[in-house]
Amino acid sequence: MFGISFSELLLVGLVALLVLGPERLPGAARTAGLWIGRLKRSFNSIKMEVEREIGADDIRRQLHNEHILQMEEEARRILNPQTPPAQPPVTTATVQPPAGLEARPVETPAAPGTPSEPPQPPRAP
Repeated sequence: MFGISFSELLLVGLVALLVLGPERLPGAARTAGLWIGRLKRSFNSIKMEVEREIGADDIRRQLHNEHILQMEEEARRILNPQTPPAQPPVTTATVQPPAGLEARPVETPAAPGTPSEPPQPPRAP
């Protein structure tokens, strides 16, 4: 975590033993352990709170964006009322039947972008 090797820990323990003495060393180690535990819990709770706030900010931002999109769609509906979709124009073509059968008109959709001709009445045989 901090890059402390075993030899460095051993040196710190030896200095603590010399400074505090054998009577107070176990109590000091216990107190140091409690303080380190409290610091870890505090850092973890702060970290979780920050992550929770970041998540809440993301959720707020997403809800705000959805609200803006909904308002935009509503404005489009108000400004551009729905018109029925345009049907492609229908053209009438006469198909030449084989010999012995009569001709009749057939309706086919016109290709997009081509002008449609008005329908013509069927011809009498």
